[in-house]
Amino acid sequence: MSRVPKGKTSSNGRALRVLYNCGKCPAYCCTYDRVNVTRRDITRLAAHFDISYEAAERRYTKITSGDRVLKHRKDHIFKKACVFLDQEKRQCTIYDGRPTVCRGYPYSLRCGYYDFLASERRRQCDDEFIPDA
Repeated sequence: MSRVPKGKTSSNGRALRVLYNCGKCPAYCCTYDRVNVTRRDITRLAAHFDISYEAAERRYTKITSGDRVLKHRKDHIFKKACVFLDQEKRQCTIYDGRPTVCRGYPYSLRCGYYDFLASERRRQCDDEFIPDA
């Protein structure tokens, strides 16, 4: 599931080729401790679930060190992951409703974790290898 980050084009206007494949990753970015959300993100979540802003904020977010972030739950690969991660398919269950920070990730043509994962898989001669978290 390679994707072209929005707005990433070459000087001649062609879309640049990304150098990662989210479909071969165990959703490492979904395990970040702090997935910050904005008021706009909460409004998007509320619309996605057809609930009030207040209900979306209460159900899916929490305050951590003064910032509003998405809640997590236990994960069988990593210790915890975003509440919206499908833990079997390793995909976002609210892709169209996901927060702004998730929409832009990894903000470049490369994903550092994917590079690390691909290197470890080559080193281990195991296409399914996942380093301990």
